[in-house]
Amino acid sequence: MQNLMAGKILLVTGGTQGLGLAIAEAAAREGATGIAIVGRSAEKAERAAAAIRDRAIGGGPEGAARAESGVEVLAIAADLAAPGEAERTVTETIERFGRVDSLVNAAGATSRGTLLDTTRELLDEHLAVNLVAPFMTMQAAVLDMRRRGAPGTILNIISMAMHGGQPYLAPYTASKAGLAGLTRNAAFAHRFDRVRINGLNIGWTATPGETVTQRTFHGADADWLARAEAAQPMGKLGQPDEIADAVVFLLSERSGVVTGSIIDWDQNVPGAYDQ
Repeated sequence: MQNLMAGKILLVTGGTQGLGLAIAEAAAREGATGIAIVGRSAEKAERAAAAIRDRAIGGGPEGAARAESGVEVLAIAADLAAPGEAERTVTETIERFGRVDSLVNAAGATSRGTLLDTTRELLDEHLAVNLVAPFMTMQAAVLDMRRRGAPGTILNIISMAMHGGQPYLAPYTASKAGLAGLTRNAAFAHRFDRVRINGLNIGWTATPGETVTQRTFHGADADWLARAEAAQPMGKLGQPDEIADAVVFLLSERSGVVTGSIIDWDQNVPGAYDQ
């Protein structure tokens, strides 16, 4: 399949690195004409925007065609934990491109905490970034879609941790479980608006951010990824480019009528175990 996002306008929070950046790049390759990416650093957002433009152009005849048609990338710096910032990202996208066709909530707080040592401040951070910000971007995007009487698609990056997670992921699990519930609720509420809303429960994924997390919270050394992958059933961690392709498919018309689905994107099966 090609041109799954042809002519579409996409907003991606957390789009300056890791999975969010991979999703933006995949959408550009699939023909999106306007992409807004959101990150905390303005400088990093601008660098990522330039990278998306360059990679979308590519080489060969298809690359030449993309170079002529182009993909416009808007870099937005925002602190999604701050009140009003999530809504602003949608407003700025609409101001630049005139509309939002698709939204991906990929930004996430991943710091650690157990039930017993999590402070109110840490819990508030996770809820603000992982639950409240997606709530507000979804609200603003759906309002735009309804105003125009146009269909749209939303994909929330959730987590396998929403099933329960490890003890040190208490605030993260709480926020992601909330996002899963919100995804289903909003999908049901807006199905007759032709707004399809789905979620992916992402498992352990190989990103630069995950390397930082492993070193910061788990004392990982330079060989942590090789050991981690060797222990997995498929011999590797989740790959951002593979997940990005799935996201683009779910955002596209080729995913048909699917809405309200929370898909486990992992190589382990919740509820199954060896005796």
